[in-house]
Amino acid sequence: MTAPLIEGRGLTLSFGSERVLDQVSLSIRAGEIITLIGPNGAGKSTLVKTLLGLQKPDSGEVIRKPGLRVGYVPQKLAIDQVLPLTVKRFLTLTRSATRNHCEKVLTQVGASHVIDAQMSSLSGGEAQRVMLARTLLLRPELLVLDEPTQGVDVSGQAELYRLIDEIRHELDCAVLMISHDLHLVMAKTDQVVCFNRHVCCSGIPETVRQHPEYRSLFGVREADAIGIYTHEHDHEHDLSGHVVGGCGHDHSHDHHNHNHGHNHGHGHSHAPHNHADAPIRQEADTAK
Repeated sequence: MTAPLIEGRGLTLSFGSERVLDQVSLSIRAGEIITLIGPNGAGKSTLVKTLLGLQKPDSGEVIRKPGLRVGYVPQKLAIDQVLPLTVKRFLTLTRSATRNHCEKVLTQVGASHVIDAQMSSLSGGEAQRVMLARTLLLRPELLVLDEPTQGVDVSGQAELYRLIDEIRHELDCAVLMISHDLHLVMAKTDQVVCFNRHVCCSGIPETVRQHPEYRSLFGVREADAIGIYTHEHDHEHDLSGHVVGGCGHDHSHDHHNHNHGHNHGHGHSHAPHNHADAPIRQEADTAK
């Protein structure tokens, strides 16, 4: 097995008296897609910043491939409506690139037609494609996507997921996606990590291509890009994200190999789906 591009081991971080990361271990290898899911305030962005070296943990270690090239696509880019900024200019704000090169990466993401358009005039889906194109100029080894489908309609989400998978294969890069949607994820995700200050569990999303209701909703082609992730834990979280109830021990201090199976208290409804359970590999609260 190849060495991870990034590996976090036993990461712990507190802001004042508030524990934000609690004995978190996570590794990301070339060519794989990992979706990090959890409620708002779960510490997902803090974990990513720590893995990338933008935030120093209180304890634990992060091992990164030397010279790792990272491409980052934020949730949303706020552009002043009166600021004259074309797509071509946006692509070259921090790096030089010819018009032909810009056209090439825009073509890769299906947005070549907007090269001379104003950034402020783009739709949500077009803006996400342009930001993806911008990262392709860097040819990243790791692509980090923060809520990549936020503000994009359902069919647009499927298209973006398919595009992300194509980029992963073309560049052989790893993809780390951050989402607060606990159920709807990219079908080709290699691993879903359910996170709320600690790793609650992880597993593979169920593909929905055989489910008529999703094929009807997305269409046959689009349905292949979407998956359902079902999971259970033996503990719940209070409104502050702290572990309460369930397994009878304090997760904030004790993280030793436990297999979980509980109802999740993330503020999301976990009513049963009319789908077969996805295969789950429980790796809850494991400190390495």
